Amino acid sequence: MLNYIHSFLRWALLLAGIWAVIRSLKGVTGKTPFTAADSKAGLFFMIFCDLQLLVGLILFFVSPLSQAGISNMGGAMKDPVLRFFTVEHETMAIIAIALVHIGKSKIKKAASDAQKHKLGLIFFGLALVLILALIPWPFRAALGKGWF
Repeated sequence: MLNYIHSFLRWALLLAGIWAVIRSLKGVTGKTPFTAADSKAGLFFMIFCDLQLLVGLILFFVSPLSQAGISNMGGAMKDPVLRFFTVEHETMAIIAIALVHIGKSKIKKAASDAQKHKLGLIFFGLALVLILALIPWPFRAALGKGWF
């Protein structure tokens, strides 16, 4: 059940991330003011990241796949699937979530609208790229878990 929730949240997270990056990109290219909608886009991205982290942490400690990797880290490092779900997935997720939080904090402190949009584009864009890399997409031969 947790796996389905985690998988479903991925789509909400991706949509929120794309929305935040598009708002930032439009602000940078169009030199538009930083509005409440821009702030909400980043806020929703951050909220969905935090929810995904919470469900992911619970899943990490109860998942047989993660437990197999934790119980034999040497063997997990030799197996690409175990390594991905025991180390790589979590590490990239934590870095991506940190980027979203740092970006949101820096945006609050930025003096100009242009700077706010630029920071959003950099931090949210980098986080979104990492998130896209950490998802076990179905087309990733060994890691594919299905669309849902």
